[in-house]
Amino acid sequence: MINSILAKKKRLWRSKLDPQNIPRHIAIIMDGNGRWAKERGLPRIAGHKEGVESVRVILKACAEFGVKYLTIYTFSTENWRRPQEEVGFLMNLFSLTIDREIKELMENKVKLNFLGRLSELSPELQKKTKAAMKKSENNTRTVLNIMMNYGGRAELIDAFKQMSAEQLSADVIDEKTVSKYLYTKDIPDPDLLIRTASEMRISNFLLWQIAYSEIYVTPVLWPDFRRDQLSLAIEDYQKRTRKFGKTKDQIDAD
Repeated sequence: MINSILAKKKRLWRSKLDPQNIPRHIAIIMDGNGRWAKERGLPRIAGHKEGVESVRVILKACAEFGVKYLTIYTFSTENWRRPQEEVGFLMNLFSLTIDREIKELMENKVKLNFLGRLSELSPELQKKTKAAMKKSENNTRTVLNIMMNYGGRAELIDAFKQMSAEQLSADVIDEKTVSKYLYTKDIPDPDLLIRTASEMRISNFLLWQIAYSEIYVTPVLWPDFRRDQLSLAIEDYQKRTRKFGKTKDQIDAD
């Protein structure tokens, strides 16, 4: 009985979505793992473990809905300031998750990108991320961008340094040029940015790329964010008019 009700609910959410207006690229700031665990009297690491399951569910839902790119904020350049025990656990969790999930990701034709200052990760983790990217590079169904040791400011600094090293003339530097030097150089900007756990800030995430992204904030904690919550976010996105600096009358005329 319960399974029947859940299945009906899922079909209902799916029926509300316009298949012609699905965001091509969704980026997510996954917040609330620690709070989720605290509410249940569990250690913070329990929230991180459950958060991995949400990633699995959301990736599958993106493929079902027709979302081509999913970008998730897994570990920021500022997260090194967290308790060393938690940082160590997260690094180990990343390593174990790659080992555990790579087979299924390959079966589902998911291309993996690990983006950020990867050179600051442990040699073992660097090796695993490079191997996973190489193994999945020809997959075409869904692209999963995992932002690891990532910061929006760090990304811009690295881009500017590279442009300087190549001695680019100021005359050739424009928005397209800067975009080509970002970690996300071959990836379209996000159409929709989702943040869980009610936090109303960007947290140094994709500062350049989200200039015109629609933003959706939900009180749902990341470990509880699953398929229905993603459907609600997309439904909300579909109610908006993306103007890119134009007036609504101009958009309507187009």
